Amino acid sequence: MRINPGIFRAYDIRGIWPEELDEKIAYRIARAFVCFLRENNKKKVLDIAVGRDNRLSSPSLSQNFIEGIIDSGCNVIDIGLSTTPMLYFSVAHYGFDGGVEVSASHNPPEYNGFKLVREESRPISKITGIERIKELVLANTSFLPNKKKGNVIKKNVLDDYSKFVFEGIQIKKIKPLRIVVDTANGVVGIVIPQIFKKLPVQLYHLFPELDGRFPNHLPNPLVEENLEDIKQTVRKKKADLGVAFDGDGDRIIFIDEKGEVVPPDLIGVLVAESVLKRYPGQKIMYDIRSSNIVKEKIKEAGGVAIMSRVGHSFIKERMRKENIVFAQEFSGHYYFKDRYFAESPFFVLFKILERLSESKKKFSDIIKEYKKYYHSGEINFEVADKEKKIKELEKKFSKGKKTYLDGLRVDFKDWWFNVRPSNTEPLLRLVIEAKTKEVLEKKKKEISALIKK
Repeated sequence: MRINPGIFRAYDIRGIWPEELDEKIAYRIARAFVCFLRENNKKKVLDIAVGRDNRLSSPSLSQNFIEGIIDSGCNVIDIGLSTTPMLYFSVAHYGFDGGVEVSASHNPPEYNGFKLVREESRPISKITGIERIKELVLANTSFLPNKKKGNVIKKNVLDDYSKFVFEGIQIKKIKPLRIVVDTANGVVGIVIPQIFKKLPVQLYHLFPELDGRFPNHLPNPLVEENLEDIKQTVRKKKADLGVAFDGDGDRIIFIDEKGEVVPPDLIGVLVAESVLKRYPGQKIMYDIRSSNIVKEKIKEAGGVAIMSRVGHSFIKERMRKENIVFAQEFSGHYYFKDRYFAESPFFVLFKILERLSESKKKFSDIIKEYKKYYHSGEINFEVADKEKKIKELEKKFSKGKKTYLDGLRVDFKDWWFNVRPSNTEPLLRLVIEAKTKEVLEKKKKEISALIKK
């Protein structure tokens, strides 16, 4: 069996079905996954949760992954259709020994993959296990079935998950706002009715039907063209806000009442301010791409601001080690200590609804107060030798204050930039922020030209 080693990525296993990732490979990965878990867990029979999104290939890949687990002598808790946060919740909440979500997140429909976690929903990344699983999968050995097969137990976790996301939330504080939700025909569509029936809001749900072909638009809310429908609907319905989810429901992007995207780092600031009222003086983490206003507002609210490298596995591990209560990523991922350090999109949504309910201002007016700087967003470049290009930029901008937390960040008095190699794609990613629009445009033109040179 020939297996493309490129499917083993920084944070998950992912490829095109069935050319790069098929059912036989799914079975083999499952066997290797159990071997890896057993290297760190001495229990004879492990309990492993399996969830899946609604891609056309997910049922067959999930079934073969399940076969691989039970042939290894371990039990499967099959939670069926689920978002990735639901899978994380299941492993941590019920005390399972590991779990897998069969999903390719925001990728086009021909892709699929596996997001793997250990006990307590600790993520398995390239440096914490995927490389080892890759070795086991690619080794020229056969996995013999265990003498005693494991059992498959089907479990519906939606009701428990729905109760869980409302813990600590004061629903009475939320006013009857008008909200548009776009789930892009993805698996999040199964959760929205359950959650929103408890909220006193008027819901307009776009593309709620599960369709693994994603016929209306791709389930990637970071791409502007995928947000056209929700923007138009927010304006047409005169809604107070809109929210768009990605394919597996672990990212959430907000739209203001004007139909404009709210930068995810500014959403993180609003939530951090709320969290610090309950946890005064605690640590809040933000990734290296975030605006300087994030650090400033966290400090103003009495919190301790900590900058992080990009990537959910790094962030979650550091949150545990340093007892960080809340963390945000510029890509729309948000993590909360009280939610098992996992992605918590609904917690963030509820906090934004609370903020809008208690304020007499519109969403755009609230956010306007936090737009102190001019931010480029993330700009991607195809670069053959990413490390060489970073060294060139380091030499060119040698007079600035350098940070090597993730790629290269250089700070000057009135602007800064970060350039880092993508962990998932052959790209160099650039972010620039400045105190004025003129400086931003000048530096964006200058650095872009240097990268393309």
